[in-house]
Amino acid sequence: MNLTSTANSSMPTAKTCSLNTIKLYRFPLSGHCHRVQLFLSLLGRPVELVDVDLTQRVQKSPEFLAMNLFGQVPVIQDGAITMADANAILVYLAHRYAPDTWLPHDPAKAAEVQRWLSVAAGLLAFGPSAARMAVLFKSPVSTVEMIARANHLFGVMEAVLTVTPFLIGDNPSLADIANYSYIARAPEGNISLDPYPKLRAWLERIEALPGFVPMVVSPIGLNAE
Repeated sequence: MNLTSTANSSMPTAKTCSLNTIKLYRFPLSGHCHRVQLFLSLLGRPVELVDVDLTQRVQKSPEFLAMNLFGQVPVIQDGAITMADANAILVYLAHRYAPDTWLPHDPAKAAEVQRWLSVAAGLLAFGPSAARMAVLFKSPVSTVEMIARANHLFGVMEAVLTVTPFLIGDNPSLADIANYSYIARAPEGNISLDPYPKLRAWLERIEALPGFVPMVVSPIGLNAE
């Protein structure tokens, strides 16, 4: 399995060196992988980044499929625990390392987080994420519907963020982490964030959190101008 392993230089500190290192199998250009890397950094967990070459279909190798039968990144290994799927990983990490902080125990608030995790797996994935992917990999497909979905989603989020600084209230939650990466890189899919000042302010609030790590920027789409 052709994997590249690197330590995350932003992570281990004198305080965290005694903690177990979590191994994150990722593709650096994937927002799904970035949301996990971001959350691990916000939690202050030491992490070993293992780059998986999707272009060589390493994710479909027998060794990788033994970790995730769906053949997708991200995957984490946390001691004896192997976990796949970005949103499932976020829920696992929140319960294990920051109970009732990023995923509220209150049933109504927990349900609100789940709604935004569903958004991340739905409108976000088939809107700004899909548009960016089409541009990034030069797919011969129309992105008109993808961009329309993105603008619909951004309009809803703009309204929500007019009332509260984060998606479910005054404090950041998994709802924000799950949706951040692909929205921050929406211009790479030719989707402008200019019409959405509240959304842009929300991105800045997340980027100001202690431990924030940015997602790689690709010079494509509106970023190529």
